[in-house]
Amino acid sequence: MTLPRPEHTDDDALTDSLSGSDTIVSYPRGDTANTGVVLHVAELAPDAAGTPRWAVLLDTSSCHPVDAGWPDQGADRAVLQLAGGERPIVDCVVAATDGTALHLGSDIPVRKGTPGWAFLVAHIVDDASGIAEGDRVELVVDADYRRALSLGHSGCHLAALALNRALAGRWSKETRTDGLGQPDFDASAIDSSRIGEFGSVDTYRLNKSLRRKGFDTEGLTGELPALEAAINATLAEWVAGDAPIRIDADGPRLTDRRSWVCELPEGTVSIPCGGTHAHSLAELGETRVALSLDEADGTPVLTMTTAVGGR
Repeated sequence: MTLPRPEHTDDDALTDSLSGSDTIVSYPRGDTANTGVVLHVAELAPDAAGTPRWAVLLDTSSCHPVDAGWPDQGADRAVLQLAGGERPIVDCVVAATDGTALHLGSDIPVRKGTPGWAFLVAHIVDDASGIAEGDRVELVVDADYRRALSLGHSGCHLAALALNRALAGRWSKETRTDGLGQPDFDASAIDSSRIGEFGSVDTYRLNKSLRRKGFDTEGLTGELPALEAAINATLAEWVAGDAPIRIDADGPRLTDRRSWVCELPEGTVSIPCGGTHAHSLAELGETRVALSLDEADGTPVLTMTTAVGGR
């Protein structure tokens, strides 16, 4: 949606405060707190329950926002600390502006990196009293919740690589490969991915397009137990190897390209990713998947549920 601005904020003020660079973000390196300057406070439409809401925009943020373009990892839990007390952040989303209007989430009308647009972390609060442009505030993220999501996200990527390996023999044609040189089933078939605390749920559509690319779905249902066992054996081997994980970034701003990098025994894998992660595979602890095969609108859908133990 396009968000209404506070009555006291004119176009020039919006342009001056927000039309520059994207928000500087520090959550990719693992930060769970920062001091930021308030650039703008925008009044939003009330939520479904009629509760007033505001978007607080800072120059820098350690709070991971949900991205409507690929909402696999949700928003951090966090609070803003100011002289008048704490203001809980009830949501955190990617926003964008061209200096004339502020847009949130799926209502952003342009792609990231569009010239003349700034992409921002919008911290949503239901009480903006005591927050004014130019104020310095403390942002504090729930570190335990962040860690649970980070472990879940790293487990998700690792499981996808193990899934690719287990399904490699089902391809009859050349196709795109993952960072280990395996046919990239995950990238070719992924329909949705949701990161949770200590795990994830990924769904894959086994549609006609995938079969035309050379993926064989015949007899897959009967092979699910064997596939699970193969994936879990690979995951146990990789986790035991305690490979380091890092985030490589082109820069510190919200839309700068970032990648999850893991140094597995078979090679170093790099996967584009804007989320948060563990620092090593050992942190995941025991990591296991469960597979199921169902149908949606006549199309087979493979679901992989990944659970990490955490250490």
